[in-house]
Amino acid sequence: MPEPTRYYPRLEGRSAIVTGAGTEGGGVGTGRAIAMVLAGEGATVCLVDRDAASAEMTRQQIAAAGGSAFVVTGDVTINADCRRFVEETVARTGRLDILVNNVGISAPVALDEADESGWTRVLDINLMSAMLMCRHSVPAMKAAGGGSIVNISSIAGIRAHGSIAYGPSKAAMAALAREIAVLHGRDGIRANTVAPGHIMTPHAMHVLPPDMRTLRRAIGPLGIEGDAWDIARAVAFLASEDARFITGTLLPVDGGVTEIGPIPAHHLAIAEES
Repeated sequence: MPEPTRYYPRLEGRSAIVTGAGTEGGGVGTGRAIAMVLAGEGATVCLVDRDAASAEMTRQQIAAAGGSAFVVTGDVTINADCRRFVEETVARTGRLDILVNNVGISAPVALDEADESGWTRVLDINLMSAMLMCRHSVPAMKAAGGGSIVNISSIAGIRAHGSIAYGPSKAAMAALAREIAVLHGRDGIRANTVAPGHIMTPHAMHVLPPDMRTLRRAIGPLGIEGDAWDIARAVAFLASEDARFITGTLLPVDGGVTEIGPIPAHHLAIAEES
């Protein structure tokens, strides 16, 4: 699906932070799409990424579409950097309303590969970064009268994925959002999780062989793959007042693959082949 041509001005006057807002190697990954859709709906977006050039490409695309964004580089696993991202956003925009924790990696895969350093790296980047960003964002949101936090998890946090560190880290991101929803609901802060699945991104196109992408389409109830814009639309909804009564929830954006059993999926795949 191409970039949306129609936006709803649901986020006018809002300020947002999106971590991992670039796309390594070009194209449109989830972070870039999320940032572009939030800006398209009126938010001023702080584009956080360790790769300044990639984040700058996102900023240029937002600016070309008439949106507002700025780049801040740093490491989301470092407490001082996370504080700086929030402080710079508030200094530039006067407030913080939306935080999207989008950064993530996947490795190690097998249990015998999961030494302490590999395990810790995945949890640091996927989970601790989200905690640190929430830790510094919540006070700024309270000062603004409330806000919305959206964690980008994965269906690997719902069903086994075959990666010993990735799945647990993504499941924990949903648990983190639930805790924040309960602890800070009275502060006007909502926290939710989006779980992408079978999404066609530049990274997926690079790492998945064609037969695996064909299989992903075949076993899904809709018979298609999603893309980064599907994730971005879900995030924009949860960030907006349209979702004012939704908090602590986990929203799979996966074409229904987490709801289908192995036998129906097998039948769909066989039918696709015939």
